[in-house]
Amino acid sequence: MARTLRQRLNQVFLKIGKRIVFGLDKFVAHWSAVDNKPFFDPGDFAWSRQVEQDWPKIRAEIDELLKYRQHLPNFQDLSKDQAYLTKDDGWKTVVFYAYGLKAPGMCRRCPQTARALKNIPGMKTAFFSILAPHKKVPPHRGPYKGVLRYHLGLVVPEPPESCGIRVGDQTRHWREGESMIFDDTFDHEAWNDSEEVRAVLFIDFIRPMRFPGSLLNRLFIWVIALSPFVLGSAGNQLAWEKKFNKIVNDPS
Repeated sequence: MARTLRQRLNQVFLKIGKRIVFGLDKFVAHWSAVDNKPFFDPGDFAWSRQVEQDWPKIRAEIDELLKYRQHLPNFQDLSKDQAYLTKDDGWKTVVFYAYGLKAPGMCRRCPQTARALKNIPGMKTAFFSILAPHKKVPPHRGPYKGVLRYHLGLVVPEPPESCGIRVGDQTRHWREGESMIFDDTFDHEAWNDSEEVRAVLFIDFIRPMRFPGSLLNRLFIWVIALSPFVLGSAGNQLAWEKKFNKIVNDPS
C-alpha cells in the first residue's frame, strides 16, 4: 500500500516537475551567455582540449570495463523514469556522477576518468554511454535547458559514419578522442548501425549564464538533485556497484 502510494506521488511529482522545467526554457534562453542552437564549437570551451588529451587514459579504463559488458547496468535499470527510451540491454551505462551526486565506487575504479571530470567547470552528470551494435535511441528531448551536453568519443566503430546523432536538424558523427557539445533540449536521437560497440563519455555541465540567471540556474539544479528520481537513480547505482564488485573480485 505504502509503495503504491509512493509510486503515485512520484508520478504526480514527475508530471508537475516536467511542466515547471519545460516552462523555464525562456528564462534560461534570456540569461544564457551562449547561443540557442543545437551544436556548439568545443573550441569555445577551453576545458574540452584537456579532456581530449586525457582520452588515452580514459579509453584504457573503459576498455577494462567492457570486458564485463554483460554485467553493466542497462540505462533503464538506473533511470527507471526514462524507460520509454529503451527496453532491452542495448544501452549500457557506467555512472560517475548524477546531478552532482557521486558514485564513489566507480570513481575509485576509474581514477583517470574521475580526475578528468574534476577539471570540467560545472560538471553535474557523467557516465560512460555504451551502445550495442544496431542499437537506436529514439527521438526525445531533455527537460531542462540549464545544462549542456558533452560527448567524448571513446570507442567508435569504423567507418565513423555508421554511428551518429541528430540534434534538431543537424547530424554529427563521433570520432575517437574528439569532443562534441550540444543542447539536448532540441529533439535528438542516436544510433549505432555498425557491428561493434560504440562508447562515449557522456557529461552534462552547467550552461554558461549571466548573473543573476546563473545563480538561479544553479539553485534549480540543486533542487533537481533532491528529487526522488535522482535520489532513486543514485540508490540503484550504489546497489549495482556492490553486485559488480562481487563479480569482478570473485568471477567464479
